This record gives sequence, C-alpha cells and structure tokens, in this order.
Amino acid sequence: MSAEELAVDPVSAARRLLGATLYGRGVSATIVEVEAYGGVPEGPWPDAAAHSYRGRNGRNAVMFGPPGHLYTYRSHGIHVCANVACGPDGTAAAVLLRSAVIECGIELARSRRGELARTAALARGPGNLCSALGITMADNGLDLFDPDSPITVKLNDTLDAVCGPRVGISVAADRPWRLWLPGRPEVSAYRRSPRAPAPGTSD
Repeated sequence: MSAEELAVDPVSAARRLLGATLYGRGVSATIVEVEAYGGVPEGPWPDAAAHSYRGRNGRNAVMFGPPGHLYTYRSHGIHVCANVACGPDGTAAAVLLRSAVIECGIELARSRRGELARTAALARGPGNLCSALGITMADNGLDLFDPDSPITVKLNDTLDAVCGPRVGISVAADRPWRLWLPGRPEVSAYRRSPRAPAPGTSD
C-alpha cells in the first residue's frame, strides 16, 4: 500500500482512507469519518469550500503537492485539523480526517483529551482527533507513508461507506462528500452551517 493509491479524485481517496489505521505518537486509531475537498475553479475538482479554491499560497501549499502528505490548519484559530493530500502532484485536493476510533494507547489519548472524555468521543471531530493523536501544526507537510514520520497511515481494505453533505460549510454545502462507516458511535453529528443556503440549493 502506497501514497500512489491516493493519487485519485478526492472522493475516491476519501473512500480509500476510511478504515485506514492512523498512528500518532503512541496512539493508533481507525479512521471512521472523512470529508473530501477539491481545488481551484479551473482544476478537475472545483470546490468553493476548499482552502485551495483561490489558488496556492504558503498556507495551503501541501494540498497542491504529492499525495499522502499531511496538511494541518487551525479551525477558528484554535483546533488543529488534519488532512491528507490526494490527487496527482500539482493538483489541489485533500481529505479531512473527521473522526476515528482509538485502538491502542487509549489512556495516552485520554490524557491529551482530558479525563472526562468518553472513549467513543476521544477522536470524534477533527480537532479531537488531532489532540488524541498528538498531531500539531508543526506536522504540516509530513509524509504519512514514510515509516520514520511521527505520524503515519496504513491503508486497509476498502469498506462500505455512507455518504452525505459536509459539516459546517456555507458553500458547496449539499455536495455528498462526507463519508463515514455506518453504526460507529465515534462518527460526529451532522451540523449544517447557518450561513448555508437552504438544502438542495447549494452545489
């Protein structure tokens, strides 16, 4: 299994990452929820909700690079979120890691998240996932397929997924680019942005 399996369109890459094993600083987790994001208007997957939509800059450069590299950003200036770059090198796309189930290192994950965090919620939501696995902004650009990286991913068999609209975005809000494994309590609740158009009226 290699990063080349992610050199595909963002939805296909999202399906590949569902069920993958993520390793981060003493904790391993199975990815159970993801969101696909495309790129610039003139690219193959234009996506107004993507950080890359307005072109390449210092902040989003990893999204334009080779697949399998980690793109980190802060949500609301607070929570670190992790994405996996996908698509061919030079074409912007990424998959947001939304939720995971902790398989090993539960107590270490709980120490990072707080003693009151329920087991099912340790890595539920992109900010909590990064906190539980010790992912920081300094990890931006890491090669997740390099065995020497502090954060790595192992692709497993492709699993059946449920799909629906992405969470909390105000543009391209109806696109069914959020995928998750059914029946998992670790999957986050869907929340539509109050700034999004009425359902069925947003690409």
